[in-house]
Parts: sequence; C-alpha cells; structure tokens
Amino acid sequence: MVSSVSSVNSFEYYRKALRTHMNEYSDHISGGACKDYNEYSRCVGIIEGLAMAERELLDMQAKIDEDYSA
Repeated sequence: MVSSVSSVNSFEYYRKALRTHMNEYSDHISGGACKDYNEYSRCVGIIEGLAMAERELLDMQAKIDEDYSA
C-alpha cells in the first residue's frame, strides 16, 4: 500500500508538471510564436489535453482522499 504522504507528493509533482507544460504552450501562443494557424491549433489542442489530464488527476486525488478519510 502506498502511504498517503508519498501519494500526495506524487500527485502534486505530476500536477505541477502538467501546469508547467500548459503555461509554456500558453506563453508560446500569447507571445505570437505560432508560425501559422496549424501550429496555433496544435498548441491549443495540447493545452486542452493537458487541462483534461490535470482535471482527471485532481478528481482521482479527491476520490483517494475521500476513500482514506471514510
């Protein structure tokens, strides 16, 4: 069984990594670095996917916390 302390650290580490990638792609777009609409669309899609992954991670963490506190 994984201790709750290490799982919290793992969740937080992964969430921060996802957020860092989202911010990098957002900065790329907002800085006008996209060469064309295709690159812009690709970056937006990546940000959307990362945001979905972050939401799933947060939901999973909440579910685990709920299960441990019950």
